[in-house]
Amino acid sequence: MSGREPEQSFVPQQDASRAVTAVARRPLSGRVGPVAAALVVLGEASWLIAGLPGAALVSDLGAMAVSSWAAFACARAARRHPPPLRLFWTLLTVTMALAGVGRILWTVARLGGPGLPNTPLVGGIFTAGIVTGTAALLCSLAAPRSLVGQARTLLDGVIVGLALIPIGWVVVFRDIAAADLADPLRTFGLLYPMFDLMQLTILVAVAAPARPRWRALALIGVSLGIRATADAIYVSLVAHGSYAPGHPIDVWWPLSYLLIGAATGYPPPPGWEETEETTESPLPPWWRVAMPYLPVGGAIVAVVLARQPTGQSPHLIFVAMMALLGVLALRQGLAANENLRLAARLRRLAYTDQLTGLANRLTFNRRLRRALRAGGPVAVLLLDLDGFKQVNDRFGHAAGDRLLTTIAERMRDAVGDDGSIARLGGDEFAVLIDGDRVSPEQLAQRLLVALEPLPGEEDLGAHPSASIGIAEYGPQHASHTDLLRDADIAMYAAKAAGKSAYQTCTPGLRESAVSRAELIADLRRAVDEGQLLMEFQPIVDLATGTVRSAEALVRWRHPRLGVLPPARFLPLAEETGLILAIDRWVIRQACRAAATWRPHAPEVTVAVNIAAAHLQRPDLIATVTGATSAAGLAPRALTLELTESALIEGSEVVLERLHQLRELGVRIAIDDFGTGYSSLSYLHRIPATELKIDRSFVSRLDAGDPRAYATVEMVNRLAGAFDLAVVAEGVETGTQHEAVTAIGCLHGQGWRYGRPATLSELLAMLAPIDAAR
Repeated sequence: MSGREPEQSFVPQQDASRAVTAVARRPLSGRVGPVAAALVVLGEASWLIAGLPGAALVSDLGAMAVSSWAAFACARAARRHPPPLRLFWTLLTVTMALAGVGRILWTVARLGGPGLPNTPLVGGIFTAGIVTGTAALLCSLAAPRSLVGQARTLLDGVIVGLALIPIGWVVVFRDIAAADLADPLRTFGLLYPMFDLMQLTILVAVAAPARPRWRALALIGVSLGIRATADAIYVSLVAHGSYAPGHPIDVWWPLSYLLIGAATGYPPPPGWEETEETTESPLPPWWRVAMPYLPVGGAIVAVVLARQPTGQSPHLIFVAMMALLGVLALRQGLAANENLRLAARLRRLAYTDQLTGLANRLTFNRRLRRALRAGGPVAVLLLDLDGFKQVNDRFGHAAGDRLLTTIAERMRDAVGDDGSIARLGGDEFAVLIDGDRVSPEQLAQRLLVALEPLPGEEDLGAHPSASIGIAEYGPQHASHTDLLRDADIAMYAAKAAGKSAYQTCTPGLRESAVSRAELIADLRRAVDEGQLLMEFQPIVDLATGTVRSAEALVRWRHPRLGVLPPARFLPLAEETGLILAIDRWVIRQACRAAATWRPHAPEVTVAVNIAAAHLQRPDLIATVTGATSAAGLAPRALTLELTESALIEGSEVVLERLHQLRELGVRIAIDDFGTGYSSLSYLHRIPATELKIDRSFVSRLDAGDPRAYATVEMVNRLAGAFDLAVVAEGVETGTQHEAVTAIGCLHGQGWRYGRPATLSELLAMLAPIDAAR
């Protein structure tokens, strides 16, 4: 009888053969008990199926023996497992012990009188086993950690159990006389399957897919499935008066005890200690959410079918439905409370920065708009950390997060009640000043002082400085976005002024920033709309004055501002990444131009400047080869000019890319030599073919500066030692020409030999070369 078996379990059903695997893994001393228990179950099954004499006593003794062994195995597991699992196994120990005690009392009462011994004591033992078994479920690895979660899970099981009472009545008890159910203890014993399914529901509810799977729970789940099936068959047999002690169904209960004992052989799954309730879990499947409510619909139909001819419902069904309504109301109350807590948490997530606890961008914008509507003085301080990326790169993002948290605390202390702080994202913070309690400049100074490194922090290199931009609301602002834009403009001005400072937005700064933004927007359309044009400056042989090469120089024919020199827009192009598109266009146009003069002046090459960003591009070689092939130009007729600093910062991949270009025949020139890091070691590695001496050295030759003369002479000798051709840039006067010629430079470039000219003008300059040939 199910009333004799108080233990319960949880987890979806799995193959019971896993118990054999668990037993096989144990040492000999640990395998004796499971093997003996299995032999007892097998012997009992054989005895009952064969219908041998004394089947009832054999059934009772088998259940006592196996439940006692299972209690002993659970007790050993409680001592063996770590503290978080000790309570789980202890409760199962009590559950198995109650099963054994209950079976002993059942046997004594059965031997002492006729009929099935449905005594109050046996019922009390069963009820205690239900309680301890359910408590064990709620202490398992997969169970919710919070009391609310455990209560919700328990109520889900109770809902399923209560909903099954009307269904069971219609399926099993409808044809049973009312007199047969008059005994309360007998009626209570008929509810055992309901308790089994209640615990099975709890098991399924706590088996969260995000948690590590434990095979021990799988075996206990199979045990519970066997118990539920056995109790359902038992109840049906008792209700129809066809059950007698020693029935073959009796072997199913010892089998369920055997599986629980075998489950003690499995260790906890790897990583179970790291599983926390706070971790993000996937959404449960729809059936798991609907599981406790699906039987309710069946219960409603069952209530209608169970109505008696008088129109009344059986007393048991009426009580069950009233209890079901109460539990449903309580469950929905918990759900409503959880929804409120979830809404509060979502609100915190939506309006609070989770790392620092400060307000986030959304909250800051709402506060700013509210302050502007109030009409009082409003100012915004926008703060950006200088060098924070280096902290992340050097110490890792975890150290960066700790630094941001520390900075947020210091900002709170510095601002106090004079403003509202927010983290807008990354390493950018903002302070809203609503009122005239403190001037923005005073608060900015307090923030800079607060963010200065403490003793020892500066040596660690893990505390960046900050740049602060200030904007005060005025008639020039149409909305809060205009105010934030001005604070951003001022912040970048503070960075440009040397960092670790504050700057207030002025009309001049605003106008400059707006013009700059408009220029960037126009530049994005320049390539597509054909606004770029090419000019070429000749590079001559200093001994003969013959043009040996021409440097391609890009210009921008702006629709409103006219022709702009490279210094006006190329820095913006590099900053925004547009330099890559411009470089590609210049390389293509320069190759096409060189292809037009090469038939007349085959020795004249073309030189093109490319940005440092292009060196990092894996498609650089494809861009160069595609441009030369499309123009029908030999690669040796093209020279790529690269700045000294760009070459020094190049990685091994960049160096390999330059070697591939040299193998194709493309020449490599080091432009503006002497203005970069001036590390001579890189000359051994870079496959350069020429050096271009920066104009800043050549321009001082006019004044007879001996140091400038010595510098140019030294570079010329150095280039000779590395077998590099030398081009003196910026030669504008006869004195400079005579000086670089006397030093021994082979080539020169500058206004002295020709200003940047259009392609047609360059072709006219090359005509004498063609005539001389």
